[in-house]
Amino acid sequence: MSGYLTLETLGAAFEAGEIDTVVVAGVDMQGRLMGKRFHAAHFLSHGWEETHCCNYLLTVDMAMNPVPGYEAASWAQGYGDYLMKPDLATLRRVPWLEGTALVLCDLLDHHTHEEIAVSPRAILKRQIARAKALGYDAMMATELEFFVFENSYEQFRDTGFQNLVPISGYNEDYHIFQTTKEEPLMRALRNGLYGAGIPVENTKGEAEAGQAEVNIRYADALTTADHHTITKAATREIAHAMGKSVTFMAKYHHDKAGSSSHVHQSLWGTDGSAAFADKADENGMSALMKHFLAGQLAHAREITLFLAPYVNSYKRFCVGLFAPTKAVWSADNRTAGFRVCGAGTKAVRVECRIGGADLNPYTACAALLAAGLDGIEQKLALEPELKGDMYAAEGAREIPKTLREAADLAEGSSWLRGALGAAVVEHYVHAARWEIAEADRVVTDWELKRGLEQA
Repeated sequence: MSGYLTLETLGAAFEAGEIDTVVVAGVDMQGRLMGKRFHAAHFLSHGWEETHCCNYLLTVDMAMNPVPGYEAASWAQGYGDYLMKPDLATLRRVPWLEGTALVLCDLLDHHTHEEIAVSPRAILKRQIARAKALGYDAMMATELEFFVFENSYEQFRDTGFQNLVPISGYNEDYHIFQTTKEEPLMRALRNGLYGAGIPVENTKGEAEAGQAEVNIRYADALTTADHHTITKAATREIAHAMGKSVTFMAKYHHDKAGSSSHVHQSLWGTDGSAAFADKADENGMSALMKHFLAGQLAHAREITLFLAPYVNSYKRFCVGLFAPTKAVWSADNRTAGFRVCGAGTKAVRVECRIGGADLNPYTACAALLAAGLDGIEQKLALEPELKGDMYAAEGAREIPKTLREAADLAEGSSWLRGALGAAVVEHYVHAARWEIAEADRVVTDWELKRGLEQA
């Protein structure tokens, strides 16, 4: 599989007239690519070393409004620069954009050249280093769901985001004829990702009209987060080029299923051994895996903020639509927040089903990894498996019901402050508080329709 570039092969592609543009991008709090487009000649000459961006990019909300009250950057500090350091290991072709390559950047302090502690890539890299210090490589994969609409984004804006038309008319879960209707987009996505060096496995229909899923092969945690972020960008860009649109909202309509991003996780020994596997165990789980899962269960409510970062995220957690409501574990059971998959094989792993498609993959994977490593370090005992319908399980550990509850739990967690850093927790809790305040402030269509005449 081609797709990755070195400076030398990029230079050759430039000389051959194949590539003339290099997208140089960091990742913001929402998991989006933010950066610049370089002429390839300048990138090859100087740009590959470093560039700069305004440090407000880690203090904006989803609408790109600068949010007051952050310690990291503010009007009072003048909104200076971050240094963007290209990670040349991520340099790759972008087949869906003509003549274009892409490189991801780490965000560094302009003066010290240390990584910005609250930047998503840095947050995940610190947890990967923790795992490595214990003798393990963190391996992950994300299953990314989204809806495809016949409307373009421009049409949505012109009509006030009304009359959304899904690309298919009924549930398309595993349905080949239904997914044939969206195949021009999905084929372009699969081939585009493959051409960018991203090992796409498949696309499939999901459990709602117009809902799709893309699956990328597991990899080390940082590569998985990089692949996830690029895949979201590719999906939007390819759909836009075709006059269609996609959404990664966790819940775009109250009568429709939500979109998730399940996170599969395992630890491997640095010698390549499957550290989670024990064929002698009933579910194929090693003692290490049980400690890891116990840690995630113990801290599940504290880390939900990083799995469900918006007010809308919590509308996905409802009975009967395959989104969990209980943070418990069960073997091969899709009603549980944590599902053990691959029993009896070296691929045995933990699938966290709590996260929505709106999560930031770096911070979500970091929080999950931090919780699992705490379980290993503390040798936490795994609680008994729950079986059957978790929706009906009385007294079971609940997933927080609102962003307000999740933010309170994260803010009050001394463990989370120790694991991720107090500055990180305060930064992302502040983002949540702003999101809550904005949702509380705005008059919704539902309120207007319900009360305009009858209030």
